[in-house]
Amino acid sequence: IIEPKDLEKFFNSRIKVDGKTGNLGDKVTITREKSKIHVSAEGAFSKRYLKYLSKKYLKMQQLRDFLRVVATNKTSYELRYFNINEDNEEE
Repeated sequence: IIEPKDLEKFFNSRIKVDGKTGNLGDKVTITREKSKIHVSAEGAFSKRYLKYLSKKYLKMQQLRDFLRVVATNKTSYELRYFNINEDNEEE
């Protein structure tokens, strides 16, 4: 459904460093291993900013209605499907 290389390219083009996009330099590194994307930063870098960019990417790909961004632990996010079956049980 999602190409990790496209998400990595999106992060490369959209992450702002010192108020400028595409200015990653040595401060922020983005690497991809199969279906995982690792973003590491030397200075302060907000985890919430990655969540914001991930949601923006999902909206651009028209997948925002099917996938959500979930924090699996203190330092990582994961994309998961919405659990649609739970909605049917409540009605």
